[in-house]
Amino acid sequence: MAKKVENVLRTQHSTSKPERRKSADFWFYLARVLNLCSWLAFLAAVIISYFVAPETNYGVLRYHNIEIRQFWLTPLTGYLYLVIWFSAASSYSALLIDKYRSRRVQDNPHYNLYILLVINLLWLSVILHHVLSAANII
Repeated sequence: MAKKVENVLRTQHSTSKPERRKSADFWFYLARVLNLCSWLAFLAAVIISYFVAPETNYGVLRYHNIEIRQFWLTPLTGYLYLVIWFSAASSYSALLIDKYRSRRVQDNPHYNLYILLVINLLWLSVILHHVLSAANII
C-alpha cells in the first residue's frame, strides 16, 4: 500500500511543471539593494538630524551660561529632508517590486519596509512642521 502511494506521488511530481525560478533575477537583487539603501539612508538621516536639530536645554548648561542653539540649521535641514525622501522612495520602490514579483502567498511580507516607510513619512511631516513654524509661516 505504501509503495502504491509512493509511486503515485512520484508520477504526479514528475508530470508537474518544472520550477521556473531556479535562481534570483535582476528584480530580486534590485529590491534587496533598494532595501539596503533605504536603511542606510535612514541611518544617515538619524546622524544628520543629530547635528541639525536644536540642542537640548539642560540645566547644567543654563547654570554655566553656555549658549544653546534654539533653532534648526537650515542648510543641513535641506539635506536631511532629501535623505529622508530618498529613504522613503527607495523603501516604497522595494515594496512595489516585491509586490509584483512575489508569486506565492507565503513569501516574505517585508514588514520592516512598511515600518520604515511610515517612520520616514512621519519624520518628514515633523521636520516640515518645525521648519515652517520656525520661519513663522504657520
